[in-house]
Formats: sequence, structure tokens, C-alpha cells
Amino acid sequence: MNNSNTAFELTIVVPVFNEEDNLERVKQEFDSYLSKSPYRSKVLFVNDGSSDNSQMFIESICKSSNKYSYLQLSNNMGLSAALKAGIDYANTEFVGYIDSDLQTTPFDFDLLMEYRHDYALVTGVRQNRKDSFVKNMSSKIANGFRRYMTKDTAEDTGCPLKIMKTDYAKKIPFFTGMHRFIPALIMLQDGKIKQVPVQHFPRIAGEAKYHLFNRMIGPFKDCFAYRWMKKRYINYEIINQG
Repeated sequence: MNNSNTAFELTIVVPVFNEEDNLERVKQEFDSYLSKSPYRSKVLFVNDGSSDNSQMFIESICKSSNKYSYLQLSNNMGLSAALKAGIDYANTEFVGYIDSDLQTTPFDFDLLMEYRHDYALVTGVRQNRKDSFVKNMSSKIANGFRRYMTKDTAEDTGCPLKIMKTDYAKKIPFFTGMHRFIPALIMLQDGKIKQVPVQHFPRIAGEAKYHLFNRMIGPFKDCFAYRWMKKRYINYEIINQG
């Protein structure tokens, strides 16, 4: 893995779990984006214990350019763990996140990057969502309950297109389910957030990993975990060192 950060400003974390049918398209999209974007970005795949041929595709992609690298987790740990691993290994000023199903496009990172210096988190808000009725309704209910519990003001916390200042991202107290609360966890650090409309596309290949049950029950329980953690969260700032 290439750890040099001299040529890059943004590390884009791409969690992968059994997405072999999508990864060739992921490479095509990122090859095009990285060649055209005015921002110096690199891609970090995090293989979250895939049981298909995802790792083979990831290694092939990473051999094609020093703009790609990967981490392979020992077993399937879930999206929060994959994101934490990517953030832990990020060595650029900014770190981003996109899902490997490409229901959002890497080209919209350029929209977020315009605000990178003024906000600790810039997050997408999916427009004209191309999901099923059940998925859209469960997302609306979960988002509404989360906003009521966290007061984070985020319209679409589940949008898989975000950039953060890496210093803030590394201080996020991650645990299972906390990927749903990134705006709230940034605000706990007194970080400002910016929401930007982004495109949304239907899933073309592979299968969705989250359905009605885990979209509703998991977030409901995690909201109470967040409320417990919020009361005990310690936020400090060093103003001098000798």
C-alpha cells in the first residue's frame, strides 16, 4: 500500500462487501473521475470480508495505478468498521466516502470539495432517489426518528457521499452503527456541516445489503446508544504545547 500523501489532497474510502459485479464499473467511473477532477484524490478500497471474487478485482484495480490501494479485513465487520479502518489509514488532509454500488457518482465529490476548507463535514443530499418505495419510506422514517433523537439537522445522513477534514474524522467515536450518525458526531466536536444536493442512480448490479428490518431496527437501537454516548462525550482543544 502506497502511504505517501505528498501528491494527494483527498482519500476516498470505498467499502466493499461482495460487489464483484460492480467493481469493473467502479474502476471505469473512478478512472474517468480521477483523470478529469481538478482535485488530487486517491481511492482506498476496504474489503469488508467479501466471500466472492471482490478481492481479486480490487487487487487488479490497485495494480493499475498508484491512485488505488486497499485494505482487506479478516472477516465481515460491517460498514462502520470498514469506514473506521479507511479513516484510520487515511493520510491526506481530507477523507471521503462513497458506496461501491455507485448509486452516487464520484464526480459529485467535486461539488463537495468546493466547501472543504469551511466545513468539517460536507455531505450529499440525494435528489430524486431511485430506490424502491419500501426503501425510501423506511429511510424517511429512520431519518426522521434520528433527527428527533440527535438534533443534527442532517436531511439525509444515509447518503453515501461525504467528505470530512481528516482531523475531525479520526476523532469520531466509532462503534457498530455509528456510520448513521456522522453529522451528529462531527457536531459533537463543534464542527460545522454543509449539505449539498447530489445525484442518485438505481443500483445496476449486485444486491442491496440493507433491507427493511436492518434499516429500521438497527437505527432505532443505535439512536439510544448515541444519546448515551453524547452525555459522556469528551471534546477538548489544545491551545498550547511546550
